This record gives sequence, structure tokens and C-alpha cells, in this order.
Amino acid sequence: MLKLTHTRAVFLMVVVTLLWSIAGLVTRHLEQARSFEVTFWRSFFTLLSLLVMLPAIQGRGVFGTIRRGGAALWLSGLCWATMFTAFMVALTLMPVANVLVTMAVGPLLTALFARIFIGHRIALRTWVAIGLAGLGIGWMYGSQMAGLPLSGTLVALCVPVAAAANWTVVQHSQRHGHAVDLVPAVLVGAVVSVIVTLPLALPLQATAHDLFLLALLGVFQLAIPCVLAVRCGRVLKAPEMALLGLLEVIFGILLAWLGAGERPASAVLAGGALVIGALVLNEMLGWKEQK
Repeated sequence: MLKLTHTRAVFLMVVVTLLWSIAGLVTRHLEQARSFEVTFWRSFFTLLSLLVMLPAIQGRGVFGTIRRGGAALWLSGLCWATMFTAFMVALTLMPVANVLVTMAVGPLLTALFARIFIGHRIALRTWVAIGLAGLGIGWMYGSQMAGLPLSGTLVALCVPVAAAANWTVVQHSQRHGHAVDLVPAVLVGAVVSVIVTLPLALPLQATAHDLFLLALLGVFQLAIPCVLAVRCGRVLKAPEMALLGLLEVIFGILLAWLGAGERPASAVLAGGALVIGALVLNEMLGWKEQK
């Protein structure tokens, strides 16, 4: 594969976030598939894609890596499965903008989890950012509590919580000399998501049109960008990944607005600006300190 320079990795991460961001737009054009069926089909097509892609990229030894991966790899896979499942279910329950802004607190939750579970020190700037992000989320949901289901909010929060748990598991494992290969962990997550959501998805009602769109999501919105993001993570620093990842929020809201007429509420824009601003400021200051 082409060797990634820093510039290529940045460009590739922009493409990755653009691919991630199409989920909200595409789900708004489904005909019959709803809730867990949406998740099942997307995860199913992701699984098929990864079964072809991973041996081509890493060789057939990738399946041996999964067998020898130990508890950390399987825990990481469970976290991926939670993210896959919760994200799509949340999109069927709430506006795209609300889901994406809620997900944006992931890096700050990661810092908090790292402090609680593996003893990482949290800088004052990060504590301030966590407080501002919490204020932004409160602002976003406070004015809409009567119109948004509590279940949707809780499901959306599962995504950044699972992402934070995933990073903590990986870091803890690496500290003890057991590096986790995140690419096979994505495959494990897809398998778990398919198994868990199939019974909840019955009876299957997706039309051929729905299956085409969900196959598109499985291949181009999840399988390919997840593998590419893991590769980019080997070149880019964590603050760069976090900042570039925010493009998914911007792209996703714009695509849902322009392509599905889902205009975000003013409270979502204001609260989202506070969340993203807090994260950008924290990551930029952290980047400056590292330099």
C-alpha cells in the first residue's frame, strides 16, 4: 500500500470524515427499514466488506490475530459493536445534528475515562473544556426536552462513552505490553453487532432500495473509512485526529440539511458551537504544549 506521509494522512482523514458523515443523509431516504434493522443490515454489509478487505491488506494471518488477541481485543470489539449499533439507532430516534454534536464530546470523555481508570493526569485546560462541552450539551437539549425522546439522548450518548472506553482499553493493554490491533477489532465489532441486532430486527422489512442504501453505508460509510482511519492514526497525533474528526459533525449536519431538508434548531447550532469550540481550543493548546 502507498506509504502515508503526514500530508497524505491529513487529506485521507478529511475524506474519511466525509464518508462517515453520509450516514444521516442516507438513513433519511430509507423506505421501510427502521431502528435495529437499519443497524443489522449496515453491520452485515460491513462484515462482508471486512472479510474481503482485511485478508487483502493484512494477509490471512489477520484471523489468527483475532484468535490470539486476548481479552483486550474482544473488549475493543464490543466497544466498536456498541458504537456501530447505538449510532444508527440514535439516527432513527433524533435529528442528525443532535446525534453528531453529542458524539463530539468523545475526546473529552476519553480524557475523563483515562483519568479515572488508568490514572492519566488531566490538564486544567481539559477540565475547562469538559465543563464548556457539558454546558453546550445542556444548552442544546435543554430547550428541546419536550420534543426529543429521552431514549434517543441516552442511545446517542452510548457512542462517545463506548469510544472513550475503547481508547482506555487499548491504552491500558499497551501499558502492559499487549498492543491491540484495532483493524481486527473492527471486524469483531461488526460480527457482534450482526449477532446482537438480528433478533431485534425481525421481521425484516427492508426493500431492495433500502438494501442498496444500507450496503452503501456498510462498505463506504463504515468498513473502508474505519480501516483508513486506523492507518491514519499511525501517522497523525491524537490532537490532529480529534480535530479532523470534528469535520464529521460539520459535514453531517450540512448534508442532512441540504440533502434531506433537516434544518438544525438554533439551540443545536449554539450548543454545538460551544462543544466544538471547547474541543478545538483544548486540542490546539495541547498540540502547542507537545511542540
